[in-house]
Amino acid sequence: MASDYLQASWLAIIQGLTEFLPVSSSAHLILPSALLGWEDQGLTFDVAVHLGTLLAVLAYFWRDLWTLLLAWLQSLQGRHSNDSRLAWYLIAVTIPAAIAGLLLEDFVESGARSILIIASTSIVFGLLLYAADRHSSQAATGHRQIWQLSWRQVIFIGFAQALALIPGTSRSGVTMTAALFCNLGRREAARFSFLMAIPIIAASGLLRSVDLLAGNDAGFDPMLLIWAVSLSAIVAWLCIHYFLKLIERIGFLPFVCYRLALGLLLLLVYFWL
Repeated sequence: MASDYLQASWLAIIQGLTEFLPVSSSAHLILPSALLGWEDQGLTFDVAVHLGTLLAVLAYFWRDLWTLLLAWLQSLQGRHSNDSRLAWYLIAVTIPAAIAGLLLEDFVESGARSILIIASTSIVFGLLLYAADRHSSQAATGHRQIWQLSWRQVIFIGFAQALALIPGTSRSGVTMTAALFCNLGRREAARFSFLMAIPIIAASGLLRSVDLLAGNDAGFDPMLLIWAVSLSAIVAWLCIHYFLKLIERIGFLPFVCYRLALGLLLLLVYFWL
């Protein structure tokens, strides 16, 4: 039982951190399996930790979400504002990822979840994040607010989010990269990425819940699941809070270096273990 809680705690912490940090959750989840021989916790546990991260982002941004909802409803009556524009942007950026997820999820799960692919994408998209951060910091025209993005830029960020289906890419990492290339500042890029996560995490959790009900994945410990939900929620909330506070000061370089080191470690695991 202690080992079950240890494994569940580790995986819940990974989920809470990597859902929002610009690093790959796939890379972190595959390492314990490769090095420690851990078995998959199953669909029930996956739904639980996703629920934890969803609760965290909803709790952190609930005031923003309420404001955006009211502004969106007002826009349906012809009263437009910066907040309603942002609300429509969040709907638009979700569409490419939702379509790609429905069409390609089985292919990605069966054909792309390998250590070599995850290591390669961790390195490649880490370098892209570095280039995007340099581009944003050197932007001659200054940084935009989210609502100042053009529709073309919003669609670009939406298609970037769809790339997160490729294991090792990192949803938050690729959306922050795209946002930085569109001249958002670091904090605004991170905030937009976190808001974008809400419909994606909710849809992912819903689909997994449907699969769970259809597959009768039973035999789990309710207290273990409650622990996993709570731990992933706490870790995710703290991750969002401190990331937004520190990102302007520390920049993305530490995460880039971490992704490169992690990718190289996975390559060592792939070729020598």
